[in-house]
Amino acid sequence: MFATNTIDTVYQLLALVGLDQEKVSPRLQTLADADARYLKDLKINISNALDAATLSKKEAYLLGLAVAVNEQQPDLEAAFKELATREGANIKEIAEVISATSLMNTNNVYYRFRHFVNKEFYTSAPAGIRMSIMANPVLGKEFFELLSLVVSALNGCEMCVASHEDALLKHGTEQQRILDAVRLSAILRSFAVLL
Repeated sequence: MFATNTIDTVYQLLALVGLDQEKVSPRLQTLADADARYLKDLKINISNALDAATLSKKEAYLLGLAVAVNEQQPDLEAAFKELATREGANIKEIAEVISATSLMNTNNVYYRFRHFVNKEFYTSAPAGIRMSIMANPVLGKEFFELLSLVVSALNGCEMCVASHEDALLKHGTEQQRILDAVRLSAILRSFAVLL
């Protein structure tokens, strides 16, 4: 049986990311049954991260979409797609987030391999990976780099994270914006674990 204020916290948490109350997963239910204080922390963390001053609501929801796609959470993906659309995202922007997340998964595996092995043959060989969507992104180069950084951080590719962070700084992106985007993705990943 849920403690009343704990289940309310779960419902509020789901509402923050656009999920319906019936999406209470067994993991969330376990935390609610135990009256886990972590649920309140997570609700505050998600709320604060989505409201970061350096990110528009649309940008925050598009980053959330990337996390949901990356973590293979279809319900969360649909919810963030809807939230981003309400904030003005169009189908081409949504598609670009999905495409970029897929491409970064390719790059993260490939470049992590090169970095881990660190042999001349692999590091000097052409990647042979077509990446034309990076040339003229619908969402703009700065946000595409931010999105790429977020996915690369989620996937633990040191080389890609460093490269995208450097590109963002060259675009004039403030470090606080970079930090806010990475914080948002980290917190949303922690939530995805509970779904």
